[in-house]
Amino acid sequence: MSHSMYVATVPPIVRSLTNLRSILEKAVAYAEARKIDSSVLINARLYPDMYPLSRQVQIATDVAKGAVSRLAGVEPPKYEDNEASFPELLARIDKTIALLESFSPEQIDGSEDKTINLAMHGKTITFEGLPYLLNYVLPNVYFHVATAYAILRHNGVEIGKKDFLGNIDGM
Repeated sequence: MSHSMYVATVPPIVRSLTNLRSILEKAVAYAEARKIDSSVLINARLYPDMYPLSRQVQIATDVAKGAVSRLAGVEPPKYEDNEASFPELLARIDKTIALLESFSPEQIDGSEDKTINLAMHGKTITFEGLPYLLNYVLPNVYFHVATAYAILRHNGVEIGKKDFLGNIDGM
């Protein structure tokens, strides 16, 4: 049975980013209700050597836009990585989701064996399309979205597993 690279890429990433957006909206409401300066949450970390919430969102969206662009054979757009407020982080997520949704299945399907060269930490790593998606892209998106969730939950935002997973029939 053949699987669609588009279906394995775009819908799950869009879903994860959409859920992240909802989680950030709950963080905004939490900060407003408790009169907490939003920069406290935006700069919060789980541990001193980990990235803050803002960077978790930036990396999740960078991996997402890079993946779909590379699988489609186009240059990923560059973002400034200067978001310092919830509205800016939400706008970044919206921009990324719009980009992902602008690709058609025809642009992504058939990229299973495509050579993907990824510059990282001063060297180039080469992947085939399917291992790139399954072993690098999806785990990275989920890791950074889960870490953003954990930062906010740790700081008291009233979110749970259902917020991370999003609306699932039967739940």
